[in-house]
Amino acid sequence: MSSQNPSKALVIAGNEATGGAGIQVDLKTFHQLGVYGLGAITCIVSFDPKNNWAHRFVPVPPQVILDQVEAGTSTWDVDTAKIGMLGTVPTIEAVAEALSKQDWKNIVLDPVLICKGQEEGDAHDTDEALKEKILPLATVVTPNLFETSALSGMEIKNEDDLAKAAQKIGELGPKYVLAKGGMQLPGDEAVDLLWDGEKITRYAAPKVGDERPTGAGCTLAAAITAELAKGTDVYEAVRVAKELVTRGIEGRLPAHTPFDAVWQQA
Repeated sequence: MSSQNPSKALVIAGNEATGGAGIQVDLKTFHQLGVYGLGAITCIVSFDPKNNWAHRFVPVPPQVILDQVEAGTSTWDVDTAKIGMLGTVPTIEAVAEALSKQDWKNIVLDPVLICKGQEEGDAHDTDEALKEKILPLATVVTPNLFETSALSGMEIKNEDDLAKAAQKIGELGPKYVLAKGGMQLPGDEAVDLLWDGEKITRYAAPKVGDERPTGAGCTLAAAITAELAKGTDVYEAVRVAKELVTRGIEGRLPAHTPFDAVWQQA
């Protein structure tokens, strides 16, 4: 592939000022995998160092989100998108409208279901809107253990539960469900399970450390997006993404926050 005509991918996600999550991570990951990234910011999330690093959450007006997507998709021919932090019902509605303007070959959804800057009632409404308006559009959805439990309505204690939950989420519309056990399931391996509507494919790597660094989920979903944009099939895309995230966790960056950050390195 010529470096003058790289594959392209759109990300629609939040801005996280430390560089450890959100659209900053997505674009860095795209770049590492040789994909030109364009993006629309849905919200501004700023950690508050004076309040135990809680989130300060500010949504971007829906029309501004629509304008950003319009600008990006008018500038470039792009058929692959990654959806990250949305955060409000109006944001979700705007993103669904923006996506409806054209056909997409691949939509990767990282279903962020919780933000400390949200009220509990708002978070519930947002989660329901995400399941109704965005989840059915997804080619691949990449829920972590908490999100897998929430979307499936299941308590997950082991790999068998994770597999069953992935299948239940598949009934909501996405073509592929990558349910991530990560650090949280028992055992020495970080296990993710891909459900394709017929079978489960298992991806595993040795656990690294005892704590989850920030940015792992963003990096994984962004890497899958980049690989799909290049024409890689979903099974290989997940494999590449899993390896990239594992290296990123091994090379994690310590910070003044209570958590480290994944370092995206190809």
